[in-house]
Amino acid sequence: MAKARFDWDPKKDRKNQGKHGVSFAKAQLAFADPKRVIAEDLSHSSKEKRHYCFGRVEGGVLTVRFTYREDVIRLLGAGYWRKGKRIYERENQIHRRTPRKP
Repeated sequence: MAKARFDWDPKKDRKNQGKHGVSFAKAQLAFADPKRVIAEDLSHSSKEKRHYCFGRVEGGVLTVRFTYREDVIRLLGAGYWRKGKRIYERENQIHRRTPRKP
């Protein structure tokens, strides 16, 4: 299996770390999750196709926005977002138990 190559803008990485607390170096780990979910990002795909990767990293589900540029995965944004976690759990048929009310 070919090894994935990643790329990102260092300025955007610093901005993402400040805003969402996630480095792009850490965001790469979402792609290593064997249960990761890849989806097209329809709302941000006007100039080039963009995608989301939802993958488990360090006990949480990380959402990574990316595009492909010449066989390289270009990272655009990443964070631990509730919507990404819901999609990951739905696609992997993970059911959370809801606590009973007393």
